[in-house]
Amino acid sequence: MAQAELNVTLRERVGKGGARSARRAGLVPGVVYGPKMAPCTVNVEPKALAAAISGEAGWNTMLTLKGDGSFDGVFAIVKDMQVDSISRVPTHVDFQAIDATAAASFMVPVNVIGQSVGEKEGGSLQVIRKELEVFCLPTVVPASIDIAVEALAIGDVVHINDVVVPDGVELPHDVNFTVITVIGYKGNDDAEESDEEAATEEA
Repeated sequence: MAQAELNVTLRERVGKGGARSARRAGLVPGVVYGPKMAPCTVNVEPKALAAAISGEAGWNTMLTLKGDGSFDGVFAIVKDMQVDSISRVPTHVDFQAIDATAAASFMVPVNVIGQSVGEKEGGSLQVIRKELEVFCLPTVVPASIDIAVEALAIGDVVHINDVVVPDGVELPHDVNFTVITVIGYKGNDDAEESDEEAATEEA
């Protein structure tokens, strides 16, 4: 799991008023919560936050929080982040404290490797699940779940039971759901339907 340090400051004024004041000062208000610690409100520099999670691991980067507060030295990940729809600037961030020695659930992006046979024949590759839940130690969370698709033909499906993950990583699930599939080229289907309609009209 990728790691980074992030400096945060304690925000003593809580509530919406405190969050608005932080935003006016060019900071991102946030909260740190997790097991064995009381939730605390914080502020963080937007550029520092962006730099800390800019790597391949993204939100799954294990952050070591630094600052004057009970959060100092805490390991955490970004659990949620609200972003302004126009400026795309973060308006609030949730940090979830984690125990580096205990397994937990994380969402990891799916990474497609290669081009399928079905695509080369005119089909379309559909990624049904862009992220998958994994259960593992924070120190071994993969940056992505790589799935090779070169051998997939039109109509083939990759189910969750087909996905291979590194040692120490589990994919918790109750249903063998679809992750990736290759469908036929819609234009061909439309052409076939048009031919059938024409034949019916002639008859």
